[in-house]
Amino acid sequence: MTYKRSPMTSVKHNAKQKDEPLKVIDLFAGVGGLSYGFAKNKSFKIIAANEISPKIAQAYSLNHPSVRMYSCDIKNFSIADLTRDLNISKGDTDIIIGGPPCQAYSTVGKRDKDDPRGKLFEEYYRVLAEVEPSFFIFENVKGMLSISDGRLMDTVLSRFKSLGYFVKYEILDAADYGTPQHRQRIIIVGSALDDLFKYPKPTHGSGLKPYVTLGQAIGDLPFIRSGESSTHYRSEPQNDYQRKMRINGPTELMDHSAAKNNPKLVSLMDALPEGGCPRDVPEDLRPSSGFGNTYCKLWWDKPATTITRNLGTPSSSRCIHPRSSRALTTREGARLQGLPDSYKFYGSRTDKNLQIGNAVPTQLSEALACAVSEYFNSKN
Repeated sequence: MTYKRSPMTSVKHNAKQKDEPLKVIDLFAGVGGLSYGFAKNKSFKIIAANEISPKIAQAYSLNHPSVRMYSCDIKNFSIADLTRDLNISKGDTDIIIGGPPCQAYSTVGKRDKDDPRGKLFEEYYRVLAEVEPSFFIFENVKGMLSISDGRLMDTVLSRFKSLGYFVKYEILDAADYGTPQHRQRIIIVGSALDDLFKYPKPTHGSGLKPYVTLGQAIGDLPFIRSGESSTHYRSEPQNDYQRKMRINGPTELMDHSAAKNNPKLVSLMDALPEGGCPRDVPEDLRPSSGFGNTYCKLWWDKPATTITRNLGTPSSSRCIHPRSSRALTTREGARLQGLPDSYKFYGSRTDKNLQIGNAVPTQLSEALACAVSEYFNSKN
């Protein structure tokens, strides 16, 4: 769906010198999944990022050391900071990317329309108004569409349109771009130039390359059990996906350790068939509580379902290893998000899983970066 810009407003677009990279700012940057694709593409230079969590901001900076990180509440971030620190004035930035925390919109668990995190799009809107980039990408979960019977989405689109942008959105599934995980996201784009931006075409799925499966993504990692860990790869890379994850990676496997679960829970996981849920095991092994998609195993020969920040917790959304009686490890979660083995995380296991579970898959960010690059090239 496309919304045309208001004739009463305009956003200036500075002509770029040939081969000069487009300046990008990442809001609500997280560990840098959305930044990843733009950082790899020579058409762009990420100049600044904002992330409220100090630990997540530290993880971002470990992987993007040249980016000026503003680790603060976005309410305290403004064009004044960019002018003071980077000599960036209104209209100097080409692109803003990012997506506010999605828990308020998620279809997993409780959805609260009054959750203050659901109002953070107003801060994104404020920064857009102050910075006046030529283009923006706003990423969020599919559940945003149905909050308040669609009124929230209408408000978001209307606010962006009021700044003079041509606005459109589509729902993209990361699996369609080579991620070993089905992860649907709303991608709203806005351009001050015209409404001709084209979303990236899928590369995987029906009639295209086969989806990348969970087994293809993590098959070179050892099959440890509950409470175990390993720093050695199980084998050399067996496919292109594994080779990509291990390019420039460490010789020693990192973050591949499984939490120790109680014997009753291990017995439940032992009894689960691949892809199975508690209803598939004897009644005496079933947990006393949980939702229909909790305490469930994944499939080896399919992409994973959407992983969450609780990817290491068996009682969370489907996250149990299909061939081992435990939940996913931090490293396995990173592989399913397309974050390579060289990518660094910061803090405890819980901190790292939060950083991974909330990330944008790198294959999706790379596809979006390529589409934006092609769009700006067409303007030149």
